[in-house]
Order: sequence, then structure tokens, then C-alpha cells
Amino acid sequence: MIEVCDQCKRRIGFGREGKCTVCCNAFDRIESLARKILSELEEYEFDTFDAGIRLYGSSKAMQDFLREKFGIEDTLKEHFRTEFIRRFSEISGRKRKVGGDINIIVNLENLNYSIEISPVFIYGRYKKRVRFLSQTRWLCGDCGGKGCERCNYTGRKYLSVEDLIIQPALELFKGKNAFLHGSGREDVDARMLGTGRPFILEIEAPKKRKVNLNELETAINENAGGKIEVEFFFYSDRKAVERIKKAAYSKTYRAIISLEEDVDSEQLEKALKKLEGHEISQRTPQRVEHRRADKVRKRKVYSIRLLLKKGRKAVVTIHAESGLYIKELISGDGGRTTPSLSELLGMDCRVEKLDVLSINGGLEDGNLKYNPA
Repeated sequence: MIEVCDQCKRRIGFGREGKCTVCCNAFDRIESLARKILSELEEYEFDTFDAGIRLYGSSKAMQDFLREKFGIEDTLKEHFRTEFIRRFSEISGRKRKVGGDINIIVNLENLNYSIEISPVFIYGRYKKRVRFLSQTRWLCGDCGGKGCERCNYTGRKYLSVEDLIIQPALELFKGKNAFLHGSGREDVDARMLGTGRPFILEIEAPKKRKVNLNELETAINENAGGKIEVEFFFYSDRKAVERIKKAAYSKTYRAIISLEEDVDSEQLEKALKKLEGHEISQRTPQRVEHRRADKVRKRKVYSIRLLLKKGRKAVVTIHAESGLYIKELISGDGGRTTPSLSELLGMDCRVEKLDVLSINGGLEDGNLKYNPA
């Protein structure tokens, strides 16, 4: 007859009470385990938690033995998890929630455990007021981020919007790391103006979870020194990251165009009109083919307007479907984009400066629609 504790005897229905060979008397140690874990979490804010149990070694072998010898499908794992959650909740005053603020994994063999701190997610928009500022961290190709003479020992090829945002955020949240998840990205030499680009800020392993978002905005904007400006709307979750990355927002751009030869405004407007409402066929541009799949995309130009023309320079606004490469719409990219302004005018045209004026969508009203308010 095997020796079991009171909990296991009630569950499997037999055995004499003693040093438990089924759970190794793990149930008797739940309270001390819970208090030990809480002592490690003293510096962390959390309202909710979740717990999981793993079976290894002799505990797993005993489950197999009970099944093979007596036909018993023991629910030790589920039973221990229920008891641990109940006791941890009582001691801590926190509620159990699937995917809670903290997640505890206990190994039932020896009561070792691991603690995972769930990230904090915040939805907002950023404006980028200067050129040659990448969206996310762009490590120096020579040193791989370690710092060298070429990158002035910064470890970066370009300073990034992400760099400017995460440092103040990490200080306020006391986090381990942080990441910017943008709804698309502008070119490093383009500005992001207007109402800004939707993004999610993810804070990894934060000790604080309830930072005032106005305070966060102020800290970031002051740190950025006018290079960027952020506005935060609400705390979010991991699902929102997927939503904004998959969302296909139309965009409005302003471009300063350089023309190889001077043409009159009427001729230029006629060529631009031929692009409006047209489906553009674009093979992956040469400038990004090293990091994008080589395929042909079809995107639409909704409207295009000539704002100003002076000599061989012109300023236009373009409202286009998400994913249209604006620089190639103008240059033609050696025939990889068709039709293009260069093709229609029969001369080389190129974008000298590009600004994103608006991204027509966001999470502000809960359904990805654009809300300029």
C-alpha cells in the first residue's frame, strides 16, 4: 500500500497516510511557496496573476504508475494548481486572470518556480519632425551595436524614434527593455507630420504598471528636443500590436519633385491626372529588395494634386493605398514601377523630399477608423 497525504488520498481513493509518494507533500508547502514568491515580487506592481504547473521526474512517473497499475487518471496537476491559485490569491489579495500581470510556473517535482512579468502595452501616435531618423533601432553595420569610430561609439547607424521614446519610458516604468511597434513605417529621410503614425509601445518586465500617460508624454517629448512628438491614448494589449501591423491605412503624402527638364504646369498636371485613380504595378523597389520579398504589388492612387511648380521643381500631394512606394511612383525605378511620372513625362523625375501628412486610420474609436479628433 502506498503512502499518501490527506489531499491525495481523497483524490485517488486509497493509500495509507504518511509521507506522500504521489505529491511529495507539496500541498503542505503551498503557503510557504506562495509567500516566498510574493517576497520576490515586492518591487513589482500587479493586480492579477496566473499560474501553471509542470510535472517532471518522479511526479510524472507516479502518474504513469497509477494509470497503468490501477487505471487511475490522476488529476494531481489540476488539483495542485487550483489549490495554489486559491491560496496565492488569499495571501496576496490579487485575482487570478488568464495571462495576468504576472505568470508563475511551478515544477511539482521540487517546487522550483519561474516568474514571468507580462509586458505593458500603450497605444499612441508619434510625429517625426526631422529627417534621417529611423523608426526603430538601426544598429551600426560595422560594430553590430557595440560602438565604434564609424558610428561615433553610439552603436547606431541612425538615431531612431524608438531610441527617443524608450529611454524615458523605461525610467518611469522601471522596465527591462522596450519596443516600438508601428503601423507601417516612413523612410528614414521622410518626416511624419499631421496627426502622426499609430504605434504600440511595449514595456518588457515593468516594475510599475500604472504610469500617468500625460507624465509619460511630457517625459518623452522633453527628452526628444523637438525631433519627435508623441501622444498616448490608452493602455492596450498584445492583440492590438497585431491589429495595427495588419491594418491597411491609406496615406496622404507631400512630395517635392525634381524634373529633368522644365515642362509647363498644364503638361505636368495632365501627366499627374493619368496617375489618379490608376492601379500602379510595383515590383519590389531596388532600394529595399535586400529586406523585402521580390514580388509585384498592385496599389491604387486615389488622388494627386499639383500644389506648386517653379522651374524644374514641383510640390504635389498624393493620397494613396497602403503599401504604395511614393518615390518609385515618381521615378519609375528603372521600369519596375508602371505607370510612373517619369514614364508619362518621358524624362527622369525624382522625389527630393517626402513628408507623410496623414495616416487615415487608428485605434482611437476601437475599429481602426480614422479619428482626427
